[in-house]
Amino acid sequence: MTILEKLSELQNRLNVPKKQYNSFGNYYFRNCDDIMEASKPICKELKCVITCTDDMVEKNNRYYVSATATLHDLESDNAISTTSYAREEETKKGMDGSQITGSSSSYARKYALNGLLQLDDNKDADTNEFHKATSSKSTKTSMVTPEQITKIHTLFTKLGIDDKKKLAIYSKYKVHSSKELTFDNANGLIKSLESNIK
Repeated sequence: MTILEKLSELQNRLNVPKKQYNSFGNYYFRNCDDIMEASKPICKELKCVITCTDDMVEKNNRYYVSATATLHDLESDNAISTTSYAREEETKKGMDGSQITGSSSSYARKYALNGLLQLDDNKDADTNEFHKATSSKSTKTSMVTPEQITKIHTLFTKLGIDDKKKLAIYSKYKVHSSKELTFDNANGLIKSLESNIK
């Protein structure tokens, strides 16, 4: 069995229920540990193993955790990887620096694993798809998601937009930072930035 066949088998057989509960947001979700735990028995049978590694990346004076999930084939030494990014918040209430980094690492690792294993998180409350699925009234007033913030800053970097230009862009939405945008305004900004890249 090739590594691609093993990955396909793993993707088709893996089932990771959303057992974790967020009482603040009132939703269930799966985390990185849930995914790794559920994949271990299948990986053992298929003679492969999954690892996750982190790296810190600096862009525009902000730090991002770059997480890579890799499936290693123990029979051939071949490997397949996916990478995801999560930006560290400058400050987060009730957390010190190491906890902020740890939280960003967990978030990035979860989405790297989701990409590798084709796990569907469309209904998770921290995704764009969740917001699209909610009522139009609540979506219009909901706030920007972490994914949208990451996307906006990635596009800013690609376009070489400096801090002065960012403030000018934010002023059009009557805010001072990406964290203050609404969900809809963030989507509009992302579309605008992507059209400039094209």
